[in-house]
Amino acid sequence: MPHPILVTYDGAVLDPDVPYLHADDLAAVRGDGVFETLLVRSGTARLVGLHLERLARSASLLDLPEPDAGQWRSAITTGARVWAEENGKDTEGVMRLVYSRGRESAPVGAPGPRDGAETGISRESNEATAYLTVGPVADRVASARENGTSVITLDRGYSIDLASYAPWQLIGAKTLSYATNMAAQRHAAAQGAEDVIYVSSEGEVLESPRSTVIALFGDTLVTVPPEYGILHGTTQQALFTLAEKEGFVTETRSLRTADLIAADGVWLLSSITLAARVVTLNGYDMPVPARAAEFAALVDRAIED
Repeated sequence: MPHPILVTYDGAVLDPDVPYLHADDLAAVRGDGVFETLLVRSGTARLVGLHLERLARSASLLDLPEPDAGQWRSAITTGARVWAEENGKDTEGVMRLVYSRGRESAPVGAPGPRDGAETGISRESNEATAYLTVGPVADRVASARENGTSVITLDRGYSIDLASYAPWQLIGAKTLSYATNMAAQRHAAAQGAEDVIYVSSEGEVLESPRSTVIALFGDTLVTVPPEYGILHGTTQQALFTLAEKEGFVTETRSLRTADLIAADGVWLLSSITLAARVVTLNGYDMPVPARAAEFAALVDRAIED
C-alpha cells in the first residue's frame, strides 16, 4: 500500500498519521476554503501552472488572501519528490492542495497545529490554513480509464447565468463544500450508474461533479463555456492546446443531452482519471468512437507538456 505524504505550505514534510488540523478549522466546520487536485506521474505533479491559476481564482471568489504561487510550487515539488522516494517513481499519486480560512477562533499568537519545534510554523487567528497531501489513486480510476463509465444526467437546479448575478453562490469556484457533489455520486450509484453529468434548469449540459464534459464531432472537440458557471477544466485546457496543434478544431459552445447522444464520442476529463469515455448515457449504449484510442493518447500527451 502506498505511503501517504503531508507537506505544509512552508515545505515541511510531516507525519501524515499525526493530526494536523484544529477541530475548529473552517475547512472542517464550514467547508470555507478551496482546493485543487493534481496527478503525480513519474515523480512530477502535472499541469501545476493551470492548477495554481485556478486556485487563485477560487481564492479570490472566496475573498481569501491571494495564494503565493512560488511557495505553493516549492511545496508541490517537495510533495512529488517525497512521494516518488517513498513509493517509487512509477507509482501514480493524487496530490490535493487545501487552502482554508483557518481557525474559527484562536487567541492571537496561539500556536497552530503541530507548531513550534517540530515545524517552525506559527499561525495566528485569521491566518489561512494551507497544506498538501499525496495519496494513492483510487481503484476506480484504472477501470474508468480502460473501460469507460456509465453516466446519468441530473438537474443541478440553477440557470446558466446564475454566476453573473449571484456571485455569493461561488459558482465556478473549486470549494471544499462538496457535499452536494458526493450526494449526486451516491444517487447515481443507487441508479446503477457510475457518474453524473449535471444539466442546467434550461437543459444545458454543465459538468460532472469531478470532471469536464468533452464531445467529439468529426475533427471538432467541444466543451461547455466556463461562463455557464462550471469549473474551467485544467485537463481540458491542456488538451485543447495540444489538439489544435494536431489538427483538431476546438470549440466552447452550448450542448444538450441530445447533442451528446449524437456525438462521435463523449468523455469526462479530470486531473486524476484523465479520459473516461461515456459508455452509457441515461441507459443508452453509446457507440465506441473510431478515434477512442487516439483521444486517450492525446490526453496523456497533453498533461506531459
